[in-house]
Amino acid sequence: MSPSPSISPDTRPTDSTTPPTDRGTATATTDTATDPTPTPEPPPTPATGQARTTAPLTPSTLRTIVRELAERPEEWIHHVRLSTEERWYRRLAADEDHEVWLISWLPGQSTGFHDHGGSRGAFTVALGELEELSLGGPDQGLLIRRVPAGTARAFGPEYVHDVRNTAVGPAVTLHAYSPPLSSMAHYDLRAGGLVRTSEEGPEQW
Repeated sequence: MSPSPSISPDTRPTDSTTPPTDRGTATATTDTATDPTPTPEPPPTPATGQARTTAPLTPSTLRTIVRELAERPEEWIHHVRLSTEERWYRRLAADEDHEVWLISWLPGQSTGFHDHGGSRGAFTVALGELEELSLGGPDQGLLIRRVPAGTARAFGPEYVHDVRNTAVGPAVTLHAYSPPLSSMAHYDLRAGGLVRTSEEGPEQW
């Protein structure tokens, strides 16, 4: 999501069609140290009005979130609606460190090229099939990927892509972003590359 109005430390996306032993997944490690102090003091409580900072989730963690949610359709499938005017979307969850969106796509509907306002993200196709466009390196040009059901894509905070339904039937996707989306910029693809054309915020979603 990408909700646009919705729906990857790397800026290149990764995809996976296998369960959460995904490529590039960071392995969590826990360091346990013996503290000679029997009762260590708790950390100081932030002063009133002081903002708490929460580290964003990694793209691989977000990918796991959407993959696992896709395997529990009883939690979201009853929300799905289809709209002939534009992609339909609904936010399923909103926490301090991430949010989750549900999006449906009829044939011909697309996001256009957009970023995610500095958020990391991931999406999975739960039903149907989509196509994703992005720009590769200088020698790659425009990359076009088929994203069938069961595929999950994850990306870093600088990623720009266009997601569209070029199939003959509808599609349903699940998206997760961390931190929650605060803005999204839109781009036109021109001869010289991507040109930023507009920006939208949560009040438009």
